[in-house]
Amino acid sequence: MQRHNIIDVEATRGAPRRFVFVLLEDFTLLSFAAAIDCLRLANRMADQELYSWRLLGEGGDTVTCSTGTVFKVDGDLDEMHRDDTVMICGGRDVQNATTRKVLNWLRREARRGIVIGGLCTAAYTLAKAGLLDGKRATIHWENHDSFSEEFLEVELTKSVFVTDGNRMTTAGGTSSIDLFLQIIADQYGEELANAVADQQIYSAIRTDQDTQRLSIPTRIGVRHPKLSRVIQEMEQNIEEPISPSVLAKDVGMSTRQLERLFRRYLNRSPKRYYMELRLQKARNLLMQTDMSVINVALACGFASPSHFSKCYRAHYDTTPYRERGAHAARLSV
Repeated sequence: MQRHNIIDVEATRGAPRRFVFVLLEDFTLLSFAAAIDCLRLANRMADQELYSWRLLGEGGDTVTCSTGTVFKVDGDLDEMHRDDTVMICGGRDVQNATTRKVLNWLRREARRGIVIGGLCTAAYTLAKAGLLDGKRATIHWENHDSFSEEFLEVELTKSVFVTDGNRMTTAGGTSSIDLFLQIIADQYGEELANAVADQQIYSAIRTDQDTQRLSIPTRIGVRHPKLSRVIQEMEQNIEEPISPSVLAKDVGMSTRQLERLFRRYLNRSPKRYYMELRLQKARNLLMQTDMSVINVALACGFASPSHFSKCYRAHYDTTPYRERGAHAARLSV
């Protein structure tokens, strides 16, 4: 095997920078693996140990990721070194994985001034511990609605990753690569970070200015500027829906023209499409928060719980109350 070119970096002083990955139950494997592999490759490309890492989990024994793979961790939630960087790894049902023990441990370590980050949905864990109050943060787009409803004191963005002081958050998936490439670049320069990206065949490095979701044209498979503008307006006005006539006027069309546009490209009326957006947000809130069904209805633009329940049942073939009950039952198994 051909030896790679060694990237010259300034010799490290003392011990390598240590990252402590705290694995929450059902954590997302991709987000964790992407982060730790950046550190491994940085060491390899520099031909010296710039970084080390340790895996922790509540109980200090094993943690299961969202694929069902079981990880043996190095220890329980013990006291960190002051220069450690802690990364909480979240995933499915982060609310249940965010236990009282995890929260107490995080608050204690935060008081000691340690740098703490959250990968994927772990921004929820940091926010629940009060570590993101008054700070900018991001979280996986699927959890965006529930997070913004619960943590009003956090400035939630749709960025791929966010660094605000001694707190870091990512949106999940491959966004861990973007954050860790930035960490490497800040500490050892762009050349080493680019070398790591090349090893990962990662050619489109994103910054904290990039948003996590695909553009509207890419998501809907249609490149029509007026249609995209209307859908963007819909997505930004869920709690107080805008009438089709106003939406049409905003893009310089008649209501009938807007109807034809939606029928042609999306095979549904604007009203139907808007309703589906609102119901999708409602389902996320039911699954991810403790908000009452009435408050979920109001947050999604429904004037009454009965109308909300009727629309929800027509779309999902179950009521909001049964949906929440079934979700709770699955979690208890």
